[in-house]
Amino acid sequence: MGWFSKNKDKDESQDQVAESQKADFNATPEEAPQEKKSWFKRLKDGLNRSSSAISGGISSIFTQRKLDSETLEELEDLLIASDLGVSTAMKLTESLAEGRFDKEITDEEVKAFLATEIEKILSPVAQPLSLNSENKPHVILMAGVNGAGKTTTIGKLAKKYRDEGKSVMLAAGDTFRAAAVEQLTVWGDRVGVPVITKEIGSDAAALAYEALDRAMAEAVDVLLIDTAGRLQNREELMAELAKVVRVIGKKIENAPHDTVIVLDATTGQNAVHQVEVFQKLAQISGIVMTKLDGSARGGVLVACADKFGLPVHAIGVGEGIEDLDAFDPKQFAEALVGIEG
Repeated sequence: MGWFSKNKDKDESQDQVAESQKADFNATPEEAPQEKKSWFKRLKDGLNRSSSAISGGISSIFTQRKLDSETLEELEDLLIASDLGVSTAMKLTESLAEGRFDKEITDEEVKAFLATEIEKILSPVAQPLSLNSENKPHVILMAGVNGAGKTTTIGKLAKKYRDEGKSVMLAAGDTFRAAAVEQLTVWGDRVGVPVITKEIGSDAAALAYEALDRAMAEAVDVLLIDTAGRLQNREELMAELAKVVRVIGKKIENAPHDTVIVLDATTGQNAVHQVEVFQKLAQISGIVMTKLDGSARGGVLVACADKFGLPVHAIGVGEGIEDLDAFDPKQFAEALVGIEG
């Protein structure tokens, strides 16, 4: 499957990320894996920690037992622990109980049921990030906290659009960290697209305005704007993000045309809270979730889909460029609960 259809320690960490990216970019063909895995295989491998926890828990609960109050409570606790969220876990267990309560049920039947119900939750939000040809440039603002994978996601989006023959421009709106600007510049060089930058500490809104000016003058198809990875409890930084959004809207009516939040799945339910906070300031229009392979918390994608109903444009199950892609709700649901396929 192709693509979609001022803390010193943190700065040093980001510098290391940038260096790691450079190493990835310079890798030779001989260093690449000899056998290319299918997307479903990468998804399944990436979700292994999540699926092992859920599948193993279900098998432990439903070993020659009836579906009674005790087993339902254990299942609900398992789903909550896997970060599907309280309301979603309750919804799933209540649906399972309908017509099946006090009857024998196997672990495989439970997994099949959960996969079907999770697919129903995910299907409406599985929407690729599409461009409107009437917008020139089509402005995409990327938001989220440090370390979630915003800059890398921007680079991969840029490559996707370039491969489709579109002209692309990047704006290094994280003006607080040299490492973030450097990493985006490396991506720009790799993909072959211009990157608009300003000196470290510059006003991010001014950078966005300058990038818009240039993108309009050069009739660029897509402008991708990075933003500082601000924590949602830093009010002054969140206010700056709101300012960037206002400036963009004044320059181009209805822009940004997409405001995508990049979420790190390893943060669990905190990802849900991040969407709530960023939504108030930046009117989030879609989600990209990364690092689903990093913990047993893959269920948080289901929680976000169920709670917000926002389009989930792509998911990431690894660091490679092919490990971030649009997702098939059925494949994801089955991989999450440990159904072989």
